[in-house]
Amino acid sequence: MAITNKEISTKKALQIYKHLLLPRQIEERMLKLLRQNKISKWFSGIGQEAVGVGVTLSSKPEDYILPMHRNLGVFTTRGVPLYPLFCQLFGKADGFTGGRDRSFHFGIPEHNIIGMISHLAAMMPVADGLALAKKLKGEDAVAFSFCGDGATSEGDFHEALNLAAVWELPVVFIIENNGYGLSTPTSEQYACEKLSDRAKGYGMHGFHIDGNNVFEVMETVQKARTLALKGEPVMIEAQTFRMRGHEEASGTHYVPDILFENWADKDPILRVENFLKEEGIADKNDFDKITKEIDQSFKKDLEKALKAADPVFDEQKELSSVYSHEEPLVPKSSNGITYEKRFVDVIQSSLWQAFKEDNSFLIMGQDIAEYGGVFKITEGFFKEFGQERIRNTPIIESGALGAAMGLALEGFKPVVEMQFADFISCGFNQIVNNIAKTHYRWSPPLNITIRAPHGGGVGAGPYHSQSVEGWFMQIPGLKVVVPGTVEDAQNLLYSSLYDPNPVLFFEHKKLYRSLKADVSDKAQYQPLGKAKVRREGTDISVITYGMGVQWALSLAESYDKKGISLEIVDLRTLLPLDKETIRETVCNTGKVLLLQEPSLTMGPVSEISAIISEECFEWLDAPVMRCASLDMPIPHDKKLEDGFMANAKLEEMLNKLVEY
Repeated sequence: MAITNKEISTKKALQIYKHLLLPRQIEERMLKLLRQNKISKWFSGIGQEAVGVGVTLSSKPEDYILPMHRNLGVFTTRGVPLYPLFCQLFGKADGFTGGRDRSFHFGIPEHNIIGMISHLAAMMPVADGLALAKKLKGEDAVAFSFCGDGATSEGDFHEALNLAAVWELPVVFIIENNGYGLSTPTSEQYACEKLSDRAKGYGMHGFHIDGNNVFEVMETVQKARTLALKGEPVMIEAQTFRMRGHEEASGTHYVPDILFENWADKDPILRVENFLKEEGIADKNDFDKITKEIDQSFKKDLEKALKAADPVFDEQKELSSVYSHEEPLVPKSSNGITYEKRFVDVIQSSLWQAFKEDNSFLIMGQDIAEYGGVFKITEGFFKEFGQERIRNTPIIESGALGAAMGLALEGFKPVVEMQFADFISCGFNQIVNNIAKTHYRWSPPLNITIRAPHGGGVGAGPYHSQSVEGWFMQIPGLKVVVPGTVEDAQNLLYSSLYDPNPVLFFEHKKLYRSLKADVSDKAQYQPLGKAKVRREGTDISVITYGMGVQWALSLAESYDKKGISLEIVDLRTLLPLDKETIRETVCNTGKVLLLQEPSLTMGPVSEISAIISEECFEWLDAPVMRCASLDMPIPHDKKLEDGFMANAKLEEMLNKLVEY
């Protein structure tokens, strides 16, 4: 298909040509540097420049763009300074991530560019969150999210498109269909004729375009932007071709030669040159002159970046950058009237208090709006705070979590309710690879709270009773909170909501309506990460958290009668751990029982056992012992479940420690 003249001015036509040529010239230089071992890896976008450049030229500065590996043209067309960009590509200290991540795995908030991670389609739900944020703020801005043809098979792709359509978000999804995943051709990736045909199934507009025709790209994107701003999201499939391998090391031996020959004639830069010649706008001498100008335009920044300093490892600096240490702006409140409340009541009231104080809080989840959630914690919220802040989602976990990240990047404080903690596995990638790592890599703080009802003892079986908090203890960047008292359920949830970092807040289902206490009607903020001695003792330290606190407290008086004094330490927060309180209690008693509800192997207390062995060995009068549930799935039948649970052998383990 020939490029058509849409009454483009001479000046604009030449600008478009220069925007296409700049990333091409930079790439050709990068490939030379790769062969000289001056860069370690390169994902080439040669032949695909029209998509990234065309989208960026047709977007507005206030629009978000979420590009991929082959979208260098997005960065150059948005006017990203070349020196730090080159430093980023070379892994230098002056790059946007300072060497903490490579290539295009970064964002530049001031340019409204949000970079990718290696997990394909993971940023597409983030685009939903960014688009929702702009919609809630009443701003005329759109999120443009890129993916390749291979990523369209990922779950996040489907969740993101479905959510965008259901919520009528101002978002445009750009599929760069270049014929191959890594080496797998599209014929082995999907069975439909065109990927854009899928749009109808999601209830959105779909366009299939020539991705090597920059004018067609620009015209379609302008049309898509107008539709998206009306709440009609769009999918654009841009047919293009990858003229080099997936990355340089992979080569192109799996691609038939005839494809290279056919697509060489469709090169986007060649086609614009032909257009400019046909229109009498430029000739070969003009092209040569422009090429030299482009080469000179980035030469100085490139040479400076090549000589720039490499990152220097500073352990304290790196560790301190994992979390945000900003002091949250929490409204001052004095202690109110004291009432007897249940565990479930204070979770509801803490949420209510925060939502009344700060309009940037919103909550997403399944059945949480009019229905009030399966545990009725958000009952009444929809009527009080409205549909914009109390948002039912489709049955998705990953999509909702990714959207939360986008909202947080725009300054909102999203809360995501996992209907049951067991289902958090469906959103695992978003939590551990996107939400947890992004602040360390490049982003502002991400204030995201993930509420997860967990725990057994209610006969709910192996998929509604798991205690999965230990899965996240080894993921720096997250905070993991598990309250074991009514007061902590109230104050630690409130604190989690205001903490600038992503927090996983686990709520024990059995405690919801079985545990009561007198607490203030106002939640109080307290920094996360501090354990509490629930009961002072001299003979044995029981270190635990969550339901384990109640198990231990229920036995303490009976051991007093035996002349055995139990000290009970409630960890409260599993990440970060309060090592100082752990050391103090070991020093105080010399004997330690570690109690947890999850199965024994690789559970949370195993890490605490290692800490005690390494740092407190000289104070021990007995081996550190663990009491945990059995290494098996949690069964449904109540008698079977009782036998599975850790408290079934708590007295046995305590007695063993007493007798040592």
